[in-house]
Parts: sequence; structure tokens; C-alpha cells
Amino acid sequence: MGGFFGVVSRSDCTNDLFFGTDYHSHLGTRRGGMAMTNGGTFKRFIHDITNSPFRSKFEHDLRRLSGRAGIGVISDYEDQPLLIGSHLGPYALVTVGVVRNAAELCRRAYAKGAHFSEMTGNEVNPTELIAMLINEGRTFEEGIHLAQEAIEGSCSMLVLTEAGLYAARDRVGRTPVVIGRKEGSWAATMETCAFPNLDFEIDRYLGPGEVVRMTPDGVEQLQKPGERLQICSFLWVYYGYPASSYEGINAEDVRNRCGAALARNDTVKVDMVAGIPDSGVSHALGYANAAGVPYRRPYVKYTPTWPRSFMPQDQTIRDLVARMKLIPIRELIDGKKILFCDDSIVRGTQLRDQVQRLYKAGASEVHMRTACPPLVYGCKFLNFSRSTSEMDLAARRTIKELGCHDCAALKEYTRTGSESYCAMVARIGKKLGLSSLQYQKLDDLVEAIGLPKEKLCTYCWDGVE
Repeated sequence: MGGFFGVVSRSDCTNDLFFGTDYHSHLGTRRGGMAMTNGGTFKRFIHDITNSPFRSKFEHDLRRLSGRAGIGVISDYEDQPLLIGSHLGPYALVTVGVVRNAAELCRRAYAKGAHFSEMTGNEVNPTELIAMLINEGRTFEEGIHLAQEAIEGSCSMLVLTEAGLYAARDRVGRTPVVIGRKEGSWAATMETCAFPNLDFEIDRYLGPGEVVRMTPDGVEQLQKPGERLQICSFLWVYYGYPASSYEGINAEDVRNRCGAALARNDTVKVDMVAGIPDSGVSHALGYANAAGVPYRRPYVKYTPTWPRSFMPQDQTIRDLVARMKLIPIRELIDGKKILFCDDSIVRGTQLRDQVQRLYKAGASEVHMRTACPPLVYGCKFLNFSRSTSEMDLAARRTIKELGCHDCAALKEYTRTGSESYCAMVARIGKKLGLSSLQYQKLDDLVEAIGLPKEKLCTYCWDGVE
């Protein structure tokens, strides 16, 4: 994924930009960057944050930064922000999303004589590609609109100019953009958890495709929101921060409701409920409270040195990191029937190792409940992983093992309670060594979020675009 933060102010806003961007570090990606301006020159810093937190990499840059407007980003993999010189004037740009038709857009640009600075592996920086689209406009407003219309996939962006900060949400709102205010300052963020400790109050949530221009004096709407909203449901299930709210709905609250829904549909008798740290904790607390079963921590997470396990591209390293950072407590495990909650099962390799370690520590039963349905389809709209194969998904591999090679037949495996669905779940549970496995029903997940299903993107679970 990725996240961004931007701010405009009547006074220097370096600290707000630094800490506001840092509050997106949980998104766990590879590059961080900030750019600032005083209305004339731009100054920018970009660092690799693969194995070091954003804060530690940028602290030494703070004394070299100053300005009354700035943007910051935690990026999937490309260098950002970009500094662009154009007929529109100089500007800095950050983006979050994925451009699925990048190759087609590049071919069109090459035909016009354009060129790009290629990254490693002959890839074009998608943010540079979006800048090219913006530059086709006669104004920033028109250029942003042209980019939004041309992109297949998703793209939310911040454009820092000499005349103000433009904030634009993805055309169908797959990612959030929220505007905040305090005396003398306005800010735009993806994660509202960045606001409270910086004394910002939420002013408004941008609608799908909405574009605004921010100055210290206020916010001007340049493009009204569209009617179609398809915000990513996984924000509430997993990758959004628990203290953040999207469309006015808090993530921690939703995760508690997800756990409670799992408990209502369950009859298993266990000694304790636990969450796979950290992403399963909120769901497990909801389950434990609804079921009246004690919540315990048979696994604790060692956080001082180990990075997030999904960051390394190499699966072997991801598995090693996941193993080393979770420490089992035998005294809580030995002889116990344990039910774990987690946000999802993606590949399942780390979970299988964790289950075996619990049995080795003396657990008599290990049950798993996941807060969302089986992941059957790879996401086409956001960068959760750089993997290009849906066969990395545990559910999709299992479906293939069960003899399904017809994409049209996949729908039957997404229908909770069907014969195909039950066979898939039973096989996954057996491969993971679980005493039992149950997934969340999609209807219950939608109810826990609290938005109509047609306003949510649920493609990875049911294939509905």
C-alpha cells in the first residue's frame, strides 16, 4: 500500500509534516519522502525505509527543512515525492494506488516523444507517469482530472504548488483522503490517526473523485465528488490503523464487531481466545467479549527490532521474520484449547508454522477464525503485494488442488456453505494443522463495517467489481 500527508500553514509546518507522515509508517512499505516549499523554491528528501523506521531516517533532515507547505509519503516501492518542472509551474507530487494500464499509457506517451527516468527492472515510476498526465492539462485542476480519467486501477494524490496544495481522491474512492483543520493550518491525510496528536480536527472526508485546493485561508472545491464509491473493505479488516476512521467509521470498532460476528456463528468450546499479533488482536477482543471466553496472549510480539513480516520480497525472509518476532509462552499454552483470530489468511505459510509451534508448546487444540472471507481473487486496484500470481493465495491454490481450473466456477467457492466452499475450507484447515477453521461471512463483514455493500470493494472475496 502506501500513505500520504500534506499540510499548508501560515507559519512553519515542518514538524506537522514530519509527524503526520510518520503516522503512515504502519503501512509497511519501502520508501519515505518529504517535500516543502515557502512559495518559491522546493526542498526534498527521500530515504529507503525498508529496514529502518521513517522517523529515524528523517530526523536528521528536519533542521534542513522549513516551509509553510509540504507533502510527505510512505511509498510502495518508488521514489516520492517527485519534483516536476512544467508549463504549469514547478510542483511536487505524491500518489497512492496502482496504475494497471501503465504500459498502454507509456506507449501513448512515447508516441508523442515523451520520455521517463526508468527505475530498476526497466519499470517506469508510476508517479512520474501520473505527472506526465497532469502536465497535459492547461491548469492543475484540468491536469488532475485528465490523470484520474486516464488511470485504470486507482490513484489518490497530493500536488504541492506555489499557489496551494491540491488533494485529489481516487475516482471511485478506493483509498481515503481526509481534510483536517486547526488554527492557521489545513492538512490532508489518508490516516486520521495522524490528526489528534497534532491538534487537527477532521473537517471533511473527500468523496470519490473529489478535488480540492488548500491554502492557509481555507479549502476550495474544484471538482465535486462522483456518485460511485468503492472504498477498499480491507482498510477496516487489516491495513488501516486501528485509531483511524474511514467514511466516519472507526477501524478498531469495526474489528471488534467482526470478532463478535465470528463468535455469534461459532459453537466451539475453548479455554481462551487470542489474536495473532498485532492484526488479529482487535478481532479477538471482539470475539472474546461476545463469547464470554477469557482473552489471553499465548504469543507476544517482540517489537523493538523486527520489521513487519510482509515487507521483505523474499518469502523465506518473510517467514523467518514472522517466526522470530512472535514468542510463545508455554505456561499459557500447555494443555489448553486455544482459539486464534486473525485478519485473514493470505499464503498461510507463516500460520502453519505458528500452529505447529503451539502444539510443540503443549496446546491440545488450536482453532482459527478469520475476520474476512477466503481471499480467492488477487487485488486489481491496490498494491498489497508485489506478487503477480493469484496462486500465492492459500484459497486459490486449494481450489486448484480440488480440481477447479475454470475461472467461471470460482464463484461457487465464494458462496459460504456451498459444497465447494466447505471442501475448500476443510482442506485449508487440514493443511494448516488446525483443529477447526472458520471464515467470516461476507454479509457479516459488510454489516460490521456499516456501509451498503455497493459502496464497498469486495473484489478479493467475491470477484465483484
